[in-house]
Amino acid sequence: MVVDLYWAMAAHEHHHHHHGQSQRYFWLAFLVTLAFAGLEAVAGVFSHSLALLGDAGHMATDSAALALAALAGWVAARPASERHSYGLGRVEVMAALLNTLLMLAIVAGIGIEAFDRLRHAPAVHAPLVMLVGTLGMGTNLAIYKVLEHGDASMNVRASLLHVLGDLLGSAAAFLAGFMIWLTGWLPVDPLLSLFIAALILLSSLRLLGDASHVLLEGVPRGMDLAGIGRSMAAIEGVGSVHDLHVWNVSSGEVALSAHVVIEDMGRWEAVFQGLKAKLHDDYGIEHITLQPEALVRARILVKEISRR
Repeated sequence: MVVDLYWAMAAHEHHHHHHGQSQRYFWLAFLVTLAFAGLEAVAGVFSHSLALLGDAGHMATDSAALALAALAGWVAARPASERHSYGLGRVEVMAALLNTLLMLAIVAGIGIEAFDRLRHAPAVHAPLVMLVGTLGMGTNLAIYKVLEHGDASMNVRASLLHVLGDLLGSAAAFLAGFMIWLTGWLPVDPLLSLFIAALILLSSLRLLGDASHVLLEGVPRGMDLAGIGRSMAAIEGVGSVHDLHVWNVSSGEVALSAHVVIEDMGRWEAVFQGLKAKLHDDYGIEHITLQPEALVRARILVKEISRR
């Protein structure tokens, strides 16, 4: 028990260290994104470019999303309590879900404005659009690289999706400015905005599905519930496994509970250690709750059930 407590504390400290790093990255990204959104908004007004104005609004919203992600990371790093025995790790998943819904709203706004611009395309100052688009690509690429050094939580994934959308938006702005400067064809500005919005939409829907799956306590993607049960039953001393449940406590933590029928209750400690090592080494599952059942008792229960 003392050893288990030590490793639990060590795991929490390691998790907290990664959260602390991610929070610093989030706040740095927030400040840079907000500053550049202001620059793009001014440039978009002067150049009459929807690509720049759309990306400025997108980046302003993303700066708020990054601040939300940082706050969610801070809350998620709080230790477990009597009220929240698993801790608050799912706050990050909830923040990811909220940020994804925010992205869908941004996509809808860009789409509506783009269709309006296709009917009434204003003159665009192409050189200014190209300059700001180039600066935006560099800025967002730097932010993306910084956030990549954080943990692999769903919260970080949602934030990376926002930054990737900004990066694509800046690339679209540059390309729109270049095409207008080269050909004078004004519809390219809203058309490229629609293309980028479609790409963001696909990524957002995928992340929305992942966040919803975690909140619904689905079996983590990539894990085979039946296969886990078979591997547990193959451990020496285990007769069978039933009432097996596997779910995400948070985006990066997996939990498992099951009833384990064993042949000799006197060997339960050895069997438990074997199951614990198997689940950790093969599946990366740390939170394990197992209830042992004697083989004789299990047979009696089966007979009782079959008589009903």
